[in-house]
Amino acid sequence: MSKRKITRKQAWRIEKVQEERVARAERKNAKIDAHENDGDLGPEQEGLVIAHYGTQVEIQSLNVDSDGGETATNISTDIMDADRQANAPKKRCHMRTHLGSLVTGDRVIWRDAEPMGVVVAVLPRKSALSRPDPHGDMKTVAANIDNILVVVAPYPRPHSFLIDRYLVAAEAIGIKPVILLNKVDLIDDKNRHILDDLTQMYRELDYQVLHASTVPTKTNSTKTHDGLVELKGFLQGKTTVFVGQSGVGKSSLINKLLPGQNLRVGGLTASTQRGTHTTTTAQLFHFPSIEGKDGGQLIDSPGIREFGLWHMDEETILEGFIELRDYIGLCKFRDCQHRHEPKCAILEAHAQGKVSDRRMESYLTLRDTILDS
Repeated sequence: MSKRKITRKQAWRIEKVQEERVARAERKNAKIDAHENDGDLGPEQEGLVIAHYGTQVEIQSLNVDSDGGETATNISTDIMDADRQANAPKKRCHMRTHLGSLVTGDRVIWRDAEPMGVVVAVLPRKSALSRPDPHGDMKTVAANIDNILVVVAPYPRPHSFLIDRYLVAAEAIGIKPVILLNKVDLIDDKNRHILDDLTQMYRELDYQVLHASTVPTKTNSTKTHDGLVELKGFLQGKTTVFVGQSGVGKSSLINKLLPGQNLRVGGLTASTQRGTHTTTTAQLFHFPSIEGKDGGQLIDSPGIREFGLWHMDEETILEGFIELRDYIGLCKFRDCQHRHEPKCAILEAHAQGKVSDRRMESYLTLRDTILDS
């Protein structure tokens, strides 16, 4: 396809926009340099990005003493006591332009100032969850995470194709994915068999499946919230990112797990049964310690109706379907497309019932999406 030509006026506009961006970056750096030259910046200390707002981030200090005061005498990567970290001071900060994009979960070096601090360096990430944006550019969603919790619900109706996208993304970066069926109070005779078949398919692949409801159910004369205790135990001591379609109840879950957050909760649209977006930026929340142990942290990400994997190659997609790994490289033809080729190891496994119809279709659809892109 030939490259689209732009008019002289369009080229002028593009150049003006780029000039304005450079000028804004220079003004921001000049302001930071002025703070530094005037001695207004405090000493370097370690912090955690707990939210991102355009060109600014909210930082929570990781250098806090037992009295709640900040200590910046040395920069340590050790996590402080969970309860002290949850109550540590927070500061809105500018970012130096050379740092690139920071995301919730990043660990950084920052310096305090008034009215805003400055992030001067970012520490290496141990993991990062990324996805392509509508323009095909990679966008990191969260950093330094241990688990990905894929939240689904009876409504909006869960689709294995979307779930598989999350699972492939998690497998590609070596992070444990767990599926949470939320709003179990909405399960009825119409959708029970669909949800049972879906969750059983993933259990048979050794994926952990949890259940939860934020609506109390009456059991033995006692009102309980189904699955929340088990969910808290799973989250303990780890940083987990919540992902899933809008409307599956991520914000409601957080409100129940962390009373006092009062996150805005959206419902489903009557016409499409799709969720409405209530989370606009990824935010990190701390759980209080449990019996002296770290309660864990969670990152709530904006609802994602589609999770594109166009940045991945065919091999990564194939390895992301864990039941197919044993058959990689066993096909007769090296360029086998696993459609109708003779002596295809993957097709034979599918014919023998070792790969479900739904997962096989999901793999081929994802693989074809990659090829088409």
